[in-house]
Amino acid sequence: MSQLFERISPVTGEVTWAGKSSNESHIEQAMEGADRAFRIWRQIPPSERMACLRRYAAYLEQHRETIASSITLETGKPLWESRLEVATSISKVDLAIRAFQERRGSTVRSSAPGGMVSEGSEIGYRPIGSVLVLGPFNLPLHLPGAHIVPALIAGNTVVFKSSEKTPRVGQHIDQAMSAAGLPSGVFQLLQGGAPVAVHAMQTPSLGGVFFTGSRNGGLAIHRHMAGRPEVLVALEMGGNNPLVIDQVSNVEAAIEIILQSAYITSGQRCSCARRLILVDTPSNRDLVHRLAGCLPKIRLGHPMAEPGPFYGTMIDLPSLQRVLDKQAEYVDRGMNVICPAGTRSDMPTQLTPGLLDSNDVETEDEEVFGPLLVLRWVRDLDAAIEQASRTRYGLSAAILSDNPDAWNQFRREIDAGIIHWNHPTTGATGVLPFGGLGWSGNHRSSGYFACDYCSDPTASLFRNTVAKASGSPIGLEGIWNES
Repeated sequence: MSQLFERISPVTGEVTWAGKSSNESHIEQAMEGADRAFRIWRQIPPSERMACLRRYAAYLEQHRETIASSITLETGKPLWESRLEVATSISKVDLAIRAFQERRGSTVRSSAPGGMVSEGSEIGYRPIGSVLVLGPFNLPLHLPGAHIVPALIAGNTVVFKSSEKTPRVGQHIDQAMSAAGLPSGVFQLLQGGAPVAVHAMQTPSLGGVFFTGSRNGGLAIHRHMAGRPEVLVALEMGGNNPLVIDQVSNVEAAIEIILQSAYITSGQRCSCARRLILVDTPSNRDLVHRLAGCLPKIRLGHPMAEPGPFYGTMIDLPSLQRVLDKQAEYVDRGMNVICPAGTRSDMPTQLTPGLLDSNDVETEDEEVFGPLLVLRWVRDLDAAIEQASRTRYGLSAAILSDNPDAWNQFRREIDAGIIHWNHPTTGATGVLPFGGLGWSGNHRSSGYFACDYCSDPTASLFRNTVAKASGSPIGLEGIWNES
């Protein structure tokens, strides 16, 4: 039996999507259909597959305002940010095509002396099969697309389960793929929660599982796929990301970078800064004082407003409450409140930005997914880097410093997949890899490198005639001698 569920907007309190969760029969049909379609799709020339994805991008372009509004209503992000997400998702197609052509679209051949091609070796790439893509809620168009688009270009078929918190955006992706003219079964949508994903992962013919989300979600997938090494699992998980302040002359710029790092998307990005680590100097004490004065001045408000707030709402009330509970726990343990994260009467799903002084209280190595930043004072740069390294996560890390030597030391000693100098921790570009170390991933960088986990390299050694080797193998020298 399919379960009915609906998504209530954190912005309006109204239903944005209502329907049935995919039941076991639907899931099995989708997975079997993807497996059948794979045999056809993989044979279609890459140029034709790329043309389909360009039509997908054209659909997003044509409906960009409608899709952006849906993103805002389901996630609570400001409309300006949702528009940027649509634009990024459109540009992702050309970047994915370029990455495939550069990293997977060509072969390497070595030939016999003299340039003859009658004998040699070749590196080829084969798609891995039908893949299950599990999408997050915070960037519900772009992050699933970062898996889906490279997978389809490489010749895989895709079954996509959108987050149960953003089913309407998932439906937009499905409509865009339908408009792109993909053959039947190449792309299919599932709706529902974790049980839908669990049942889909049981498919024997599954080629891969691509996931973006929390550490706990990634661990559950990894455990579920134990004993199935033939299934490629690509996990993008969270971060307990440090932002180090060394010595900076442009205080206003530094404050803006801190705000972008910690509070954009209401702190609901895996790359947001959770820890602010400052070298204890009079200038940095003044920086924190000015930062505290800026927090109440951040424009908040209705996400659909124009020009809009800096950030919008939390994804839902339980997520909001988890941030408040964590703040209360930190305060009970001895942290000092500089600016409290709190609710707003005019927008009950929105939190004001929180800033705490750790007061040297040690915290668990965890990702608090919301607008709550904890600062710590240290004696010098060495201590700052040591403190920044106190995490088993390894997604993003940043240092603000006027000193190139400080940057070089930070880059050498910090373990993170994305390292920034005088950039927000949330900065990223589609021409670079995006992925984390340690608890933040499983060595499957996305971004420009996503095509790498969408296909397997294969080796071919060939001659165009059956011929004996120049010398018989040892032990076979006499087999042609007449008795």
